[in-house]
Amino acid sequence: MIVDGTDLWKQPNDSIADFRLNRIGFVFQDYHLFGRLTTAENVAIPLILKRRAWDDALAEALKYLEIVGLTSRAQLTPVKLSGGEQQRVAIARAIVSQPDILILDEPTASLDGDTGRNIIEFVKHHVLNEHRCIVIVTHDSRIFEYADRIWRMAA
Repeated sequence: MIVDGTDLWKQPNDSIADFRLNRIGFVFQDYHLFGRLTTAENVAIPLILKRRAWDDALAEALKYLEIVGLTSRAQLTPVKLSGGEQQRVAIARAIVSQPDILILDEPTASLDGDTGRNIIEFVKHHVLNEHRCIVIVTHDSRIFEYADRIWRMAA
């Protein structure tokens, strides 16, 4: 796999890990939130891994929680959130570090129609303004209208 002229298959594991940390944001279908951390702490994790000061990382996380409509849930742990809220936390965590490539696996699966549309509009706006790449894997045909390109996979 070649990204920006770099053949990732030829890179050592440390370089690949660094590439993922600094260039890619992931939203997993199953969220993968840390159960013992608060919502704000979960969003701050990518910034902490990039060696941002704890207070700065939490302040930035709160900005992104506001964007996804979860400021009031910032001090709760994931178990106290609905599936849709957990999905929005995962999206905030994926974009807080402003990655070049954002990969979303079924980002609207747990969201109602309006919330899903708002989140996808936000993600698309974020990508267009920041000149970033987004890859969405979905069965949700409502997302298709936001895509520049669509690839369909068949069994």
